[in-house]
Amino acid sequence: MALAKMANPGLNWQGVYPAVTTQFNTDGSINFDATANMIDALINEGVHGVIVMGTVGENCSLRIEEKREVLRRAKAIAAGRVPVISGVAETTTQFAIEYVQAAEEIGIDGLMVLPGMVYRSTEREAIFHYQQIARATKLPIMIYNNPVTYGVDLGLESMRVLAEETNIVAIKESTTDTRRLTELANEFGNRFTVFCGVDDIALESLMLGAHGWISGLTNVFPKESVAIYELAKQKRYDEALEIWRWFLPLLRLDTIPTLVQCIKYAEQLAGRGVETVRAPRLPLTDSEKAHVNKIYDIAMSTRINLSKFNLD
Repeated sequence: MALAKMANPGLNWQGVYPAVTTQFNTDGSINFDATANMIDALINEGVHGVIVMGTVGENCSLRIEEKREVLRRAKAIAAGRVPVISGVAETTTQFAIEYVQAAEEIGIDGLMVLPGMVYRSTEREAIFHYQQIARATKLPIMIYNNPVTYGVDLGLESMRVLAEETNIVAIKESTTDTRRLTELANEFGNRFTVFCGVDDIALESLMLGAHGWISGLTNVFPKESVAIYELAKQKRYDEALEIWRWFLPLLRLDTIPTLVQCIKYAEQLAGRGVETVRAPRLPLTDSEKAHVNKIYDIAMSTRINLSKFNLD
């Protein structure tokens, strides 16, 4: 069978996957119970999977023993109801290998792997990094392709090389160029499961064939996020667009440097979490909070009654 037509037998990654926040106590320690409760609430509200310790989960701000405990708690609270995928954001390839092997031992369902942190890799180095990680674990791997933030774009030629690694099964596509979705489909068919990784182009991406959406603002409005996905999946685009236009000002918060603080502050406004972050991140300034408050208040005053879409 041609490479472009290879499938992912048994892989059920699709739908809306929030990149969940890691909740902290006021002293900066992790509130493991609050983090687990938040994951449980998101699952109960209909999300199709969760990403723990991605960018929004402040992966690089956690100690290794903290990361492992977050994984254990996430696996326990999910209890097999949805896939639990861990972000992998380490400074060296060897550290990443050690981490993914620990995640496999804990029983996590899969990995969302970032390029090596701090050092800005060339494309050749990024390919090597992903190859070595893939060969060190049996877990399914999602490539996180975010050239805007991490400075390296794994384009079609790179993915052609990485397609040889059978457990590299998915891509979180965050180039912000929706044309890439069509290029991936034309080149690889159904070889990769493709997720949109940028909140404010999610609907366009779903319309162009993305299998799912990895989202930050889903932490605040999970039911609206799932409704957009379900309507798009049913090709009820006019109805999806109604929710989308309501949601877009909030989704823009996911595309700025303070996205983690904005999402956590919005969670706090919604009574779903607290704004506390770890330095070097700092809480939003008063003017930044006022901006988020304004967007959130407008959203709450114009919130759409989802029952009219008959999605149950």
